[in-house]
Amino acid sequence: MDNELCTACGSCEDACPNGAISHKGKVYKVDPKKCTDCEGVDGGPQCEDVCPGGAAMAA
Repeated sequence: MDNELCTACGSCEDACPNGAISHKGKVYKVDPKKCTDCEGVDGGPQCEDVCPGGAAMAA
């Protein structure tokens, strides 16, 4: 997650099938223990698909 680009819109948190993204302060953070880069999910990392600012990057 590129915190400088994060607008804290929440799209990534809603899209994450593993619950790996949470709101921390003014930005969202990825828990690397929960993030699987959406392995096995069609289309790959869901956070990257929905992030309007380009801040979401697979952990």
